[in-house]
Amino acid sequence: MTTFTDRVAHLAPEGAYYMLARAQALEAQGRKIIHLEIGQPDVPTFGNIKAAGIKAIEDNFTRYTPPAGMPALRKAIAEDAGRRRGMRISPAQVVVGTGTKPALFFPTMALVRPGDEVIYPDPGFPTYAAMVGVAGGKAVPVPLVEEHDFSFDLAAFDRLVTDRTRLIVLNSPSNPTGGVMPIEALEHIARVAIERDIWVLSDEIYMRLAYDGCQVPSIAALPGMQERTIICDGYSKTYSMTGWRLGYGIMPETLAERVELLLTHSVGCPASFTQVAGIEALTGPQDEVDAVVAEYQRRRDTLVEGLNRIPGWRCRSPQGAFYVFPNVSSYGKKADWWAEFLLDEAGVAVLPGTAFGSYGEGYIRLTFCNSMENIREAIDRIADAVARV
Repeated sequence: MTTFTDRVAHLAPEGAYYMLARAQALEAQGRKIIHLEIGQPDVPTFGNIKAAGIKAIEDNFTRYTPPAGMPALRKAIAEDAGRRRGMRISPAQVVVGTGTKPALFFPTMALVRPGDEVIYPDPGFPTYAAMVGVAGGKAVPVPLVEEHDFSFDLAAFDRLVTDRTRLIVLNSPSNPTGGVMPIEALEHIARVAIERDIWVLSDEIYMRLAYDGCQVPSIAALPGMQERTIICDGYSKTYSMTGWRLGYGIMPETLAERVELLLTHSVGCPASFTQVAGIEALTGPQDEVDAVVAEYQRRRDTLVEGLNRIPGWRCRSPQGAFYVFPNVSSYGKKADWWAEFLLDEAGVAVLPGTAFGSYGEGYIRLTFCNSMENIREAIDRIADAVARV
């Protein structure tokens, strides 16, 4: 019998794929399911981006590139990311990957030693705990607080920081809550990181998806933080490029050199024509991004208003990303129960909050990456099903 190493023995599937498979099985039986479980834009990749990728293929731009990415793309990312965050970034700090997950995994592998502790948000993206375990570290969850718009519980954070803390993971705007960390919380975390010489990994993949004029600050732009922060970002959410698999990390040059070597010996390099499309995404027109964000805001408002009309449900209006995270604890039912019940009884696929950590108990996650028509129908279906509980 095969015995696996501790590096992989702890790994588990993401809950989103389990619920998607359950929903698709019901669809195969003829049920109409409204999908509010998968965090994927429902709009196609923008036309100018597709055209750039297609032209690159037609021009036979289909060969290897440098492992860290094409120089022109690294330059475009450095300029765009620096301008949006109010900081100066060198192309040598940019490492391009096949999606954003390499920018999460590889810096963690380069920095975290066996036994090191990594603080991460709970509820949070399941990959955070997974990558810490693969690196041999100890994952230390810090709760996100609903009353603070799902920002860090800073008192808990202060208690959890120890001499073994090597890395702090942030995610703002957040998956699954949509919360944006205020500048005061980031300043608090930055002071601790500087005083105790701790690295910070800031997952900013949803930075462009912010509503009501909300400004999303980056901890990397605070004094003394750029030299100890890894920014993770990418194209999937902002530019509807999930299947293109293009993301990047921004980090100190010495760390970027190590991460490039990890890329060299694992994935080699991202697809060349995908990188050409990535340049067009950043340097081309941005009006479609603005239009999509405005549409997301309208959908968010409709979904939040509808869920708050359901007796016993409480749903904050998220400041960013494209998720809502309603509190459904008043019924005394577990989050897993709610997800199964709503799928089976209402035909609406959602995720339990516990798919994102133990502090997600009592919550469910719904995405508003669906049409307004389907969102309204989903609200009606959920309300009818809840009335029977």
